[in-house]
Amino acid sequence: MQKQQPRLSFWQLWTVSFGFLGVQFGFALQNANASRILSDLGADLHSLSFFWLVAPIMGLLVQPIVGAASDRTWNKLGRRRPFILAGAIAAAVGMFLMPNASLFVALIAPMIFGVLMLALMDASFNVCFQPFRSLVSDMVPAEQRNSGYSIQSLLINVGAVIGSILPFVLTNVVGLENTAKAGAVAPSVVWAFYIGATVLLGSVLWTVFRTKEYKPKDYYAYKGLDAELVEKELAVQKTLGQKLSEFFRLMKSMPDTMRQLAVVQFFSWFALFIMWVYTTPAITQHIWGVEVKWFDPVYLNSVDVPASIIAAKGAAGDWVGILFAAYSLFAAIFSVVLAKLADKIGRKVVYAGSLFIGGISYISFLFFQDLTPTTVNLLITQVTVPAGAVNLVLPMVGIGIAWAAILAMPYAMLAGALPADKTGVYMGIFNFTIAMPQIVCGLTAGFILKYAFDNEAVNIIVVSGVAMIIAGFAVFRVKEHVQVTRL
Repeated sequence: MQKQQPRLSFWQLWTVSFGFLGVQFGFALQNANASRILSDLGADLHSLSFFWLVAPIMGLLVQPIVGAASDRTWNKLGRRRPFILAGAIAAAVGMFLMPNASLFVALIAPMIFGVLMLALMDASFNVCFQPFRSLVSDMVPAEQRNSGYSIQSLLINVGAVIGSILPFVLTNVVGLENTAKAGAVAPSVVWAFYIGATVLLGSVLWTVFRTKEYKPKDYYAYKGLDAELVEKELAVQKTLGQKLSEFFRLMKSMPDTMRQLAVVQFFSWFALFIMWVYTTPAITQHIWGVEVKWFDPVYLNSVDVPASIIAAKGAAGDWVGILFAAYSLFAAIFSVVLAKLADKIGRKVVYAGSLFIGGISYISFLFFQDLTPTTVNLLITQVTVPAGAVNLVLPMVGIGIAWAAILAMPYAMLAGALPADKTGVYMGIFNFTIAMPQIVCGLTAGFILKYAFDNEAVNIIVVSGVAMIIAGFAVFRVKEHVQVTRL
């Protein structure tokens, strides 16, 4: 007979997901600054998406393996927490090293070193992400699932706000330099990564040592599983071939809800990948008026780059941090009401509506070009930027709404459809629906940008808007699993 899983207090729900704040802090720093760092180290514009392929490939390889391993792990530290802690330590190492690529030039080319550290960070973030998703599914009873994932979404976005804005703050408040010499990284970005690594470790340690996972016997009872049967299955030693066979069997027999969500995930994450890779060049060109030629490494090596171009690139790069912080802030605010909206009008309506708003917001980038210098009071400092840069805060509201829904709704819809003893591996398999669209985008976006849009990056942001709208329509094809709790 299934035991009633205890409800968690607000602070227990908060603590379970608190480490995600630091992980997303680091992830936001990477998203807002990786293209900037790689460009400073010598990457050309249309090849950026190829370098960014490292992220989804790491997710594709790491998350299913970690998911399956965490399903089979029970030790003194717990089931999911050992992986969360190990991933956080490795990610912090990558964050300390990546912005210092130029220091290792005697051993390896800075560009290659930067890509290797990007791979290390992404692999480590994925080691953290997957067990965190499963930890919430393990610890939170079905009736609190909307709240659990909404709190997780809130914490993710709080971390993203701080991480995104940090280089701007270090430049405009602390006074660190935001421009970089050829083959080096701006000091403001370097120190932002140092701080991010520290916050990541601190928040993960809080969750790891303040969350007590259920003992196997209790966990299986709460999930309605036969503990002896599961433990016998886990005790069986399987060959690599058997493990692969079982993995592909699980993929083939995945719940229909997961298959249907995969279509939504494909188009929404295709859109997000474009945003992360190309927002910096898009607004540098479209809002700051920097010509496409100033993103061509061959041309840059043949001329003396004017100080005005260097300054414009630095200012635009900082402003991307503000914009990414803005959409994360709006996502955090929307996360507060997301669960209540989903409970009242349904997850699918909220999810689809959020994606429609996000898609329209991406397309609206086209209409905010205004080079008029405008002084903006950001409370912590005043800056002068083009009026179009200020106006771009408006579409960030819609993008933030979409991002909050993407972080919470698919997992809330999926969790009830998964067998409790296979949650980790299925959550890892579900990450295919995040990684694959990014890989497809990484392989195609650079060519689309170069040959369809002549490297005018704002146009590919419009493509992401169309993809997000398609994702919204696909939500209505998803059939949710209705979980019945047996008392």
